[in-house]
Amino acid sequence: MTAGQVAVVTGGANGLGEYLVRRLHTGGCRVAVADLDGAGATALAGRLDDTGATARGYRVDVSDRAALERLLADVVADFGTVHILVNNAARTQATPLFEITRAELEEVLAVNLTGTFTACQVFGAYLAGRGYGRIVNLASLAGQNGGTATGGHYAASKGAILSATKVFARELASSGVTVNAVSPGPLDSPAVRSIVGADLDSFTARIPVGQLGDPAFIADMVALLASPGAASVTGACWDANGGLYLR
Repeated sequence: MTAGQVAVVTGGANGLGEYLVRRLHTGGCRVAVADLDGAGATALAGRLDDTGATARGYRVDVSDRAALERLLADVVADFGTVHILVNNAARTQATPLFEITRAELEEVLAVNLTGTFTACQVFGAYLAGRGYGRIVNLASLAGQNGGTATGGHYAASKGAILSATKVFARELASSGVTVNAVSPGPLDSPAVRSIVGADLDSFTARIPVGQLGDPAFIADMVALLASPGAASVTGACWDANGGLYLR
């Protein structure tokens, strides 16, 4: 990671997002922690750097294009530029497939798909204008194998993110901007443990490697794709699912 590069991480206040933020910051990036929970984003940024020189928190609703445009403007005003965008913000609702209402479907898609797609538009245009950039989208095993443990609408949105990644990669390649995806399987996280519940041991036993994924390793994958040396990788999806999906 090039020291001093500016990375924006959506959904960065907690969970996997916090791992991503910490990894990029440790790697030398100045990090904009963006989240619907603006107070949480600011608190995390303060724990990383209470001066605000290398980490700042921002409130953003990724389903709102104007909010994403403000986020870009604010980060550029504070840090001078942007080099990296990590689209991590997501909404998960483990609703049985035939009980998903239209309203709930639209709410999940608005964050997961529309938020990612619009952020790629807003930040992608800016990065292309500068002739350099890295965009990394967080997909999911659910979007590859049709898994619905996290909700059929979540799975559908993550599958669409994989297609959007290819669309933007093709469009932005000639401008020096790469666009890639990382697709984790079940991670050792409070969210996964909450969804699986008391069945965790038998759930883990069904994973070929016999263990949940490490969020810190996912953060390493994202950091590698976000690095200047990853120039020849675009439109790719890097899997980390313990052997649950092979291709």
